[in-house]
Amino acid sequence: MIDRSAPRGVLPAPEPRGVARAPAALPVRPRTGRLLVLATVFVCAACGLVYELELLALGSYLIGDSVTQASVVLSVMVFAMGVGSLLAKALRTRPAFGFALVEAALALLGGLSAMALYASFAWLGESRPALVAFSFTIGVLIGAEIPLLMVLIQRIRRQDAGGAVADLFAADYVGALVGGLAFPFLLLPVLGQLTGAMFTGAVNVTAGGGLVLWLFRRDLSHRARWLLIAVNVAVLAVLAGATVLADDFERVARRAVYGGEVRVAVQTGVQELVLTGPPNGSPRSLDLFLDGRLRVSGYDEYRYHEALVHPAMTGPHTRVLVLGGGDGLAAREVLRYRDVASVTVVELDPGVVRLARTDPMLSALNERAYEDPRLGAVTEDAFRWLRGPGARARFDVIVSDLPDPGITPSTKLYSQEFYGLAARALRPGGRLAVHAGPPGTRPRTYWTVEATLRAAGLRTTPYSAGGRLSGFTAGPDRVLGAGSAAATLPQDWGFVLAAREGAPRLRVDRDTPVLRSLSTQSLADAARDTERTRVSGLPPSTLPHPRYS
Repeated sequence: MIDRSAPRGVLPAPEPRGVARAPAALPVRPRTGRLLVLATVFVCAACGLVYELELLALGSYLIGDSVTQASVVLSVMVFAMGVGSLLAKALRTRPAFGFALVEAALALLGGLSAMALYASFAWLGESRPALVAFSFTIGVLIGAEIPLLMVLIQRIRRQDAGGAVADLFAADYVGALVGGLAFPFLLLPVLGQLTGAMFTGAVNVTAGGGLVLWLFRRDLSHRARWLLIAVNVAVLAVLAGATVLADDFERVARRAVYGGEVRVAVQTGVQELVLTGPPNGSPRSLDLFLDGRLRVSGYDEYRYHEALVHPAMTGPHTRVLVLGGGDGLAAREVLRYRDVASVTVVELDPGVVRLARTDPMLSALNERAYEDPRLGAVTEDAFRWLRGPGARARFDVIVSDLPDPGITPSTKLYSQEFYGLAARALRPGGRLAVHAGPPGTRPRTYWTVEATLRAAGLRTTPYSAGGRLSGFTAGPDRVLGAGSAAATLPQDWGFVLAAREGAPRLRVDRDTPVLRSLSTQSLADAARDTERTRVSGLPPSTLPHPRYS
């Protein structure tokens, strides 16, 4: 819950020096005037919270680690709101004019913030400084609103300070509620991040400017009135122009991030899906990005998926569960075994499953796994599914093909509680294979996963597989800047094989389908290399105490 009360509680004196004590000359009755001011407070509060949520969403999307970005945005913005409340003292001698200017500036900056942050990420490769700058500036402007509105509402009719504060804060908090609900359920799915922010800015400047230019127009000089009209019209024109160009901007920026061969770009209810590669090219030229992070590179994804799946298939494997893996690539490896009777894929995003079924290149890469009658797909959160519909199911093999544990939304899927649920779903003698992050570049994350599996009552065998991925940095699923598709950096994939009845042996059976990158000897070598990175004494990660960073 976002606490907006502290900085907004810095209120001006009841009647600052230089402000006329006579009531404002209004075109309506005082009661109607007060209602209009409170309605404007409601609208401005809703818009302000949308700006905050927009910055939070973009910070998590572009930079990663949503907990850190939320902390940065909220702490900087709340501090800035206090600064804005103090700076508003300089505007109290001309509260109507000052409020209209504050709303115009807020609408312009808030409306263009999403586009500016995305441009910074696309062309400069770094959006954190821009995120902090926008958080501070928008926070200053939001903080200046309530002190000025307090003066304006007292200009309509004098009342005790407590009653005026109660009325303003009530409208402010209700508006914040509406803005907070409108962002995820209306603006984001209907308009998207860029257009949604610009639409909010247009509502903001219309409400703020309309209140002053009509209700308080007699408080303005002729010159001030025309200046405000010009400023508000200019802000609306800029936002309208940016809205018209938003689609072209997205295409150009997307090419700067992903290269020039973007074939598919879809915003689902969960994330942004981008497929790159020549339209009629080989499946090996395909790259799949989820929320800006490269998740599949057709160049050598087989190294990852062979190492993840086949060691777990040594033994009974009649029933197999794949957690994540909506791209169908882990399922492809499982379905190579003719004695597999059923495969259940539990994927959060139905858009990934839809793409894996219908996109020609991705379906060719997964060898049309979704057309196999043995495969069934469930679109649900893996944690929720294991607690609910999957609680009574039992499997010989569970493959956990989930995003990196360093990404905050995935943290619960690498917790002791989650592995306890997975262990419960294993048949006697069953095995669990987990993607655990790179042991070479982030050993603490990798060995925390291993410690968490042991804390859930499982015996573990750590191992890894080497490879090269286009567009990766050494960090968790992080995309490079412009032209990143041309960059190749070493990438090691870490895995843990686990079972309840003793540490599982690391090998591939003789009847394993033909593999391109895996053998019992290569697994033994990988296990020795992985063991050299061991970090001992790490505590497990739990839901109330996540350990990944």
